[in-house]
Amino acid sequence: MLVRQLSEIIDTDRDIKAETWNSRRLLLAGDKMGFSLHDTLIHPGTETEIWYQNHLEAVYCIEGEGEIELIPDGPTYPISPGMMYALDKNDRHLLRAKSQLRMVCVFNPPVTGQEVHDENGVYPAATTDS
Repeated sequence: MLVRQLSEIIDTDRDIKAETWNSRRLLLAGDKMGFSLHDTLIHPGTETEIWYQNHLEAVYCIEGEGEIELIPDGPTYPISPGMMYALDKNDRHLLRAKSQLRMVCVFNPPVTGQEVHDENGVYPAATTDS
């Protein structure tokens, strides 16, 4: 059994900080669960373009207000606590935070923790070594 406290992840290599977001990775590919689990903060007043071409993602909002817009042609959905969205078609999207958003995110395949968004907001495809 795996047991982790969020407080143990803060400021470690599982706490990834970017300009518009901060992702605390509770489960990663190396944990061998078949998915990864993240506690993610989206900074207030930011807009982030993301396009997970190689991963499916489900997101559950537990704090804050914002919106997600599918691009290039919409629609746009409001985000508030209790709202879930699933990017089941590798949807390209804009994520806007009116206030700090706190989201619980699940990725399939799991991320390794070493990924970096490219210029299109894409994580690379997982390899058998991941």
